[in-house]
Amino acid sequence: MDERRKLSHSAYGGINGEEYIPFIPTSQAMPELSIYSIIMGAVFAMIFAAANTYLGLKVGLTIAAGIPGAILATGLLKGLFKRNNILEANMVASIAAVGESIAGGIIYILPAIILWGLELKISTIVVVTLLGGLVGIFFVTPLRKFLIVEEHGHLVYPESMAAAEVLVNGSEGGSGFKTVLLGLGIGGGYKLASGGFALWSERPEWVMKSYQGAVFGIDTLASLLGVGFIVGTEASLYMFGGAVVAWLGLIPLIKYIGTGLTEPLFPSTQLISEMGASDIWSQYIRYIGAGAVAAGGFISLGKSAPTIIKSFKSAMAGLGKKSGEKVTRINEEPPITWVIGAAILVFILSWILPQVNAGFIGSLMIVIFSFFFAVVSARMVGIIGASNNPVSGMTIATLLFVTAVLKLTGNIGQKGMVTAVLVAGVICVAIAVAGGTAQSLKTTFIIGGSPKQVQIGMYLGLVFGAVVAGAVLLMLNNTYGIGSESVPAPQATLMSMVIEGVMTGELPWVLVFIGVSIAVFAELSGLPVLPVALGLYLPIHLSAGILFGGIMRTLVERKFKNDENMMKAKVEKGILISSGLVAGDALMGIVVAGFATFGLDVAFGTKILPSITQSPIFATIIFVALGILIYTISCKEDK
Repeated sequence: MDERRKLSHSAYGGINGEEYIPFIPTSQAMPELSIYSIIMGAVFAMIFAAANTYLGLKVGLTIAAGIPGAILATGLLKGLFKRNNILEANMVASIAAVGESIAGGIIYILPAIILWGLELKISTIVVVTLLGGLVGIFFVTPLRKFLIVEEHGHLVYPESMAAAEVLVNGSEGGSGFKTVLLGLGIGGGYKLASGGFALWSERPEWVMKSYQGAVFGIDTLASLLGVGFIVGTEASLYMFGGAVVAWLGLIPLIKYIGTGLTEPLFPSTQLISEMGASDIWSQYIRYIGAGAVAAGGFISLGKSAPTIIKSFKSAMAGLGKKSGEKVTRINEEPPITWVIGAAILVFILSWILPQVNAGFIGSLMIVIFSFFFAVVSARMVGIIGASNNPVSGMTIATLLFVTAVLKLTGNIGQKGMVTAVLVAGVICVAIAVAGGTAQSLKTTFIIGGSPKQVQIGMYLGLVFGAVVAGAVLLMLNNTYGIGSESVPAPQATLMSMVIEGVMTGELPWVLVFIGVSIAVFAELSGLPVLPVALGLYLPIHLSAGILFGGIMRTLVERKFKNDENMMKAKVEKGILISSGLVAGDALMGIVVAGFATFGLDVAFGTKILPSITQSPIFATIIFVALGILIYTISCKEDK
């Protein structure tokens, strides 16, 4: 078999990034930003923006778009247009992925305006998204070489590598593509049975009544198992460790100490004795997690400062390149003048446009915090993937500073709170888009595409996705009401509480600084701060699901530990099947969301033998069986 029918081992590391030879050599000319890729990518961006806006407002989670976008792009380009062009397919996948990014950025903060009984116009949503998206996409430019090329093999970018595998196997065909399709079918079928038909629970949990009502649970999602396999055990263990501290340490401690209180303990308005573990997590632990994530961001920025400066110097040096200096497709960057121009344009427009009206100080904070968290976001997706990028946590950290500064400068009351939402909204979109951009640029580096063309294409898709996401948000508000049981908008609810807390001086700073101290401890102990902080901030259910996928990969590695070449081959096969799992889960998630959108109740599992279908043990058994199946397929000999 031709070696180019699959990614080389060097795509995963083992060599210097500057020596890496991409799947499509730069000497081979192929179109990327074509009419096919632009139109198809824009359509997918709108679809994923709509689906993720709905799901995010409903359950507080979004589904990955890059990997399913890669599968859809490859299949349609080949099947419908007879164009077997992997660079075009990568462009479509990158544009599609921005639909998820902007949806996450919008839903985490902007609905707070509606929760306060004020009007949120679609023009405001679109302008906020376009401004945040512009700096989110282009602020990654001066960091790309360091994060993606120099850190090749060190920063994993798990979902980027999964997307690259999908693109390669989709364009080249062969057994690898069949493996991806198998994973796609398994992931989609599993999601339909659990999330659609409700044949088993997607979040089994157990309450330990004798241990202050502490809860342990696991998100039995095929996508989490797949991400865990791709990430590996090390990163998932750090996340799980942070979750153990929160859910089996801090939550029982708060319950133990606070049960005897006869009055609610700020910031909750409910007695601790009446609260369950999830209530304590929502009212107390999330502030601790937000403090840890914020501190991890500052620590990451401080440690990355020399390389950031180096990246900027390198980019600035590019202005003085001699005309004869060779620039290949793989290192074709947008000019640094674009980056500076984007910053200046966003600063001016945020100041003068009535949809934002941030003022001088607010506009300045938009540029500064967008860059800061773009750095953090771009690096974090290299560790845990864009699906688990804690955009809401970084937005909380942003709100703490933005709202405090606005209050100190006299911008208070309802007007000050709305300004805080709009300023943080632009930054939140920038955070989400920067992570998605870094993920797409990693895939582009592996495949051999042009960073510049991908970034241009992503912004074109962002324009279309912004309109659709805004329309869906307002439609859901008109139909159900944002903040209702049908559309609870959990992140936006929390953001509104943070803003009100800072403006009234009633934010639980003690909890925030507890999170900061835990992050400092992790750094001093030599632990990776961000994965631990993520574990603190996110439910233990999610970390447990990812860890289980990592364990499956470890079992595969141990089975073939005496044959390194065989082990690499089996792990790569496992990554392919896991990529399909993630994609199948995401695609079927859109279908399930469609059922809910059109009012179709297909969850007959809740009506047929609910004692079995809703049993946490049954759900766990099914999830373990799925893990064993993925392990078996990974280890199976190819015919």
